[in-house]
Amino acid sequence: MNNDKVITADQLTKRFGDFTAVDAISFDVHKGEIFGFLGANGAGKTTAMRMLSGLSLPTSGKATVAGFDVYRQNEKIKQNIGYMSQKFSLYEDLTVKENIRFYAGIYGKSDKFIKEKTVFILKHLHLESETNKLVRSLPLGWKQKLAFSVAIFHEPQIVFLDEPTGGVDPVTRREFWNMIYEAAESGITVFVTTHYMDEAEYCSRISIMVDGRIDALDTPQQLKKTFNAASMDEVFLKLARKATRGE
Repeated sequence: MNNDKVITADQLTKRFGDFTAVDAISFDVHKGEIFGFLGANGAGKTTAMRMLSGLSLPTSGKATVAGFDVYRQNEKIKQNIGYMSQKFSLYEDLTVKENIRFYAGIYGKSDKFIKEKTVFILKHLHLESETNKLVRSLPLGWKQKLAFSVAIFHEPQIVFLDEPTGGVDPVTRREFWNMIYEAAESGITVFVTTHYMDEAEYCSRISIMVDGRIDALDTPQQLKKTFNAASMDEVFLKLARKATRGE
């Protein structure tokens, strides 16, 4: 594993009034790693991801993302990451090509870069014949792959994926994970949340949050060994049973 740390968190905390959503979490993520960030609903993982992606300021603790401080340089963080949520982040009333160009423009890439990268993406996704179709007319799986391609269009150091495969069939999920592997092999760090425990098996390392804290962090193989479990599903259930809060 490459030892270049692209995310560091040290006692990172987020409170809302008397409620501590994220409770002093500490971890590192390395360049090119596929880092699974798991937890039941209400565990605090979405709040943690919002802090790391520059969308929410921490209450206390320290963190850097792509070398930038989460307190003072959150706009720089946004420029150096990609982000994709379960809602896919695409504009349904724009065409495939218009969506690509819109997102590319946000990151200030040159016309030459945008043109060449657009051609590459359309060819890579086999969407050349769909370029002028409205996104709303595409099958869900295609939307998902397009959204991921758009999220990494500007070649960010890190891409945050928040439940990216929700609602799609197992074959499409597997195809999507092939795209994640490709991104990681190209040096992009992938930070992913998922409810599918079979997907957790695909990650380089996994952290599991319970009630705002990280209760476990290791490779899937080592976590199964530590918790004497046959699958990540079993590991997750053993930890999630300890949770005292829900949504």
